[in-house]
Amino acid sequence: MQGPATTSLRASRPGPTPFGPRAYAAGVAACTAAVAVFLGLQLMAYPPHEDETLALFVGRHDLVGMLGIVLGQRGGAPLHFVLAWLVAHLGGGLVELRVVSLLLAVASVPAIALLVNRLAGRTTALLAAALAAGSWALLFHGVYGRMYSLFLLTTVLSYRALVAAAADGGRRRWLIWGVVTLLAISAHPYGGIVLASHAAYAVVHGRRRWREVVAAFAAVAVLAIPFWRTYLVLAGRFEVGVGGDGEKLGSAAAVLRYLRMVAGDFSLGYGVPFAFVVALAAIGLAVLVRRRSPGATLAVCAIGTPTLVLVLARVGKSASPESRHLIFALPLFALLVAAGLLAVARRLGPLALPAAVCATAALIVGEVAWARHKTPPLFVGEPAARVSARVAASTWLAATGRPDDLLFAYDPLYIGAWERSGEFPLRVVPRADSKLALHTLVATHPPLGRGVFVLDASDSNNVVPKLTIPERLPEPTAAFEVRAFGPFLVLRTRERTGTPVRYLELAAAAEQVGRELELGDADINADTIRQARAQLAQRGARSPSSASR
Repeated sequence: MQGPATTSLRASRPGPTPFGPRAYAAGVAACTAAVAVFLGLQLMAYPPHEDETLALFVGRHDLVGMLGIVLGQRGGAPLHFVLAWLVAHLGGGLVELRVVSLLLAVASVPAIALLVNRLAGRTTALLAAALAAGSWALLFHGVYGRMYSLFLLTTVLSYRALVAAAADGGRRRWLIWGVVTLLAISAHPYGGIVLASHAAYAVVHGRRRWREVVAAFAAVAVLAIPFWRTYLVLAGRFEVGVGGDGEKLGSAAAVLRYLRMVAGDFSLGYGVPFAFVVALAAIGLAVLVRRRSPGATLAVCAIGTPTLVLVLARVGKSASPESRHLIFALPLFALLVAAGLLAVARRLGPLALPAAVCATAALIVGEVAWARHKTPPLFVGEPAARVSARVAASTWLAATGRPDDLLFAYDPLYIGAWERSGEFPLRVVPRADSKLALHTLVATHPPLGRGVFVLDASDSNNVVPKLTIPERLPEPTAAFEVRAFGPFLVLRTRERTGTPVRYLELAAAAEQVGRELELGDADINADTIRQARAQLAQRGARSPSSASR
């Protein structure tokens, strides 16, 4: 028996849809297959990234050690690190980690169609799935071995479960919602914002079932306590919070600029076409509001909640909100654009469906062009000289490394070295967090091993990326051995560093070479080392024996 909420929900959909069940299923399957083929062909086109190295190297620890690092030291997305742990302990590496992202991205396409079909019918669902499938946000993160494809899929499923539970009620539906929402929360720190958007939606569409709503949300909030704790650890590292001291993202104009960037990466960021997309989204929202569709409420909650948080939040210098952080709003943005496009196309009468399909195809072409403009290596790969140099450098590191070497920063060269040698060192000193860097050094059993540092002249953060780098020894020259491989300069101490004091002293010398070569990350690295040395000196002043441990 259907409750009044269900009847209202289904009545809010448009009239008879031009796409029957078979055509709809075939269309969604085609979009899904297209994404799978593209991501499969381009899986390794984008160069390895330090964040992928981080996930795999943390995943190399045993399960208890990995969870201790994530939950207690670094903070971060526990579910993502569990998947990286599985990859590492099943004998996988970078390829397998990216395959996980690929599978999650591919699965997100039919999941988006499932959500939008519930909210607005098959035609809108198919167009929304197609628009989302062609976006940079989905395509890039489908080959990037981080948590964003995971976050997208789990949040889409959680929104779908929320709509069903709020409309139809029942313990089973709220249980399903609770499980997938916990997965979404564990997939990314912004899962808390997603939960807040769920609460806003439930206030509007779940008020008739307030006992079920309160019980379900309370249970999720309590069960997610370990995740809240690890995200507080992460926020403390990057000085993120709400209220109090610290800098906000900026004025309302700054927030709008950020949202403009997000919407551009969800569609296409070119000026006039982007304005057209935003106009379609506004029309779509108006249409859904007029029909009293729950889709309008969900879209407003999914987009409005993070906007409010951004207005109120303060962030430290290390925090940098990017479009990927709001990837959970991609399906709802696609819903608005698709609904607006259909509303405009219907004015053409019998030509409505062909016009909508052609317009969608044109938008997808624009989206792919924007993705290529934003991230060229995703389409054309990286220069062959850089690839061969990375292979050579990784091979040398694997052949000459020692298990007690102390690696500085999660450089992508280390992935290749580890894949070639299971004995490649495990311990890494982080480069962007002085407290965590010092903790790693102090917690390492003395004497500390050789320091290993990598400078990259081809990094996109450099003022002028280059494919070669000169062999330059730090001071004191007798303390280091140096090897140049194309744009990569590997610096390694000849002897064990022994103590945190000595390690940081030599690390500063290595990064000075990067500063002299005007490499983009050298200043950040040098600042981390400077702060760690100051903190170590303070420790030594309080406890003379601590600096020598």
